[in-house]
Amino acid sequence: DSAAFKPVVDACTLCDMCFINKCPYVPPHPYQIDFPHLMLRYRAVETKEKGTPFIKNQLVQMDRNAAIASKLAPVVNWGLDEGNGLARKLITKVVGIHEKAFIPKFQKTTFVSHVSKNPVSINKEAPGAGEKVVLYVTCYGNYHQSSIAEAAYKILKHNGVEVDVVYPGCCGMPLLEQGHVAKVAMFAKNIATAFKPWIEKGHKVITLVPSCSIMLKQEWPLLLRQNDDVQRLSHHTVDVCDYLVQLFKTKGLASGMNSLDDDITLHLACHSRAQNMGAKAAEMLRFIPNIRIDVIERCSGHGGSWGMMVDHFETALKLGKFVFKQVIQNNNGFVASECPLAGEHIRQGVETMAEEKSSRGVEGPDSRPLRAWKHAHPLEILAYAFGLVDLSSQ
Repeated sequence: DSAAFKPVVDACTLCDMCFINKCPYVPPHPYQIDFPHLMLRYRAVETKEKGTPFIKNQLVQMDRNAAIASKLAPVVNWGLDEGNGLARKLITKVVGIHEKAFIPKFQKTTFVSHVSKNPVSINKEAPGAGEKVVLYVTCYGNYHQSSIAEAAYKILKHNGVEVDVVYPGCCGMPLLEQGHVAKVAMFAKNIATAFKPWIEKGHKVITLVPSCSIMLKQEWPLLLRQNDDVQRLSHHTVDVCDYLVQLFKTKGLASGMNSLDDDITLHLACHSRAQNMGAKAAEMLRFIPNIRIDVIERCSGHGGSWGMMVDHFETALKLGKFVFKQVIQNNNGFVASECPLAGEHIRQGVETMAEEKSSRGVEGPDSRPLRAWKHAHPLEILAYAFGLVDLSSQ
């Protein structure tokens, strides 16, 4: 019944997994149903007819929010910490984010500003010398967790790649989730125009986060089929893990790669899987000598901003239990996800599940005390193996 459509739409996280490997009616089936974009179409109509609640609309103003919050980073981060019960209860009441959900912290200095003052020299003796890329650091890498952007930047430079770091603005994924199609299209035009000079000079555009990759490569070209800049950007955009795998296979690795002192549990992000490029993060990490990687190809349950909200956080933890259980059973020294938000959600889920099992005295392979493990991004682990970053605080 039509009255039952909205709960289905509200539960969709636009992960694209139904289109990739679940729905039997996708092209080339005669019905040609693109279920994720059917959900998006519903949201776009709903947004146009009813608008978006004020608070919900403010949450997705990523660049504006970050510009304000970064100036007050110590105070803001104190309020966002999960251990700050009073502040988090207030945030829950006003904003609707669950008091226990991880909220990305803000940095006082953007990565673009940091790297302009602290450039890294290129290793001209590396096999990749002569390669040129422009690194789109994304809002997450620029404002929230620059350690991921720094790892990518240092790996590329160490392997001889000439890197320009650019951030023209947010890709608009949070806006797309709410059905603000026209605003996303405007973002796409502006950012595609900004990248045009680098593409014309022969640079590839390297994206840092899978959700941003899928926006540039797939979502924007669907919205703006006739825009040459957007179409050209789509064809020249490469996910960072995909690019590094291609570089290492065709050119070789720079010297300095060391074995790790433990193995890795790697979660593949849904938006990486949706790009049909293979498990590139796993391929990339397998260049580390003597490494074993346990891959988890299952949804973490987070779903972008969806899993942070009061209405969904507990459900998100339930959906992620398979992933959390696998992490505990593997009990490896490194735990990583291509998606930074999914990675934090997995950390929270694993810690919660381990505490619950320990308190109940549950026996079995998944009830062993968790070893001291490093929670990091795959790029940070690779940079660590190269000796380019320190993960002792992770």
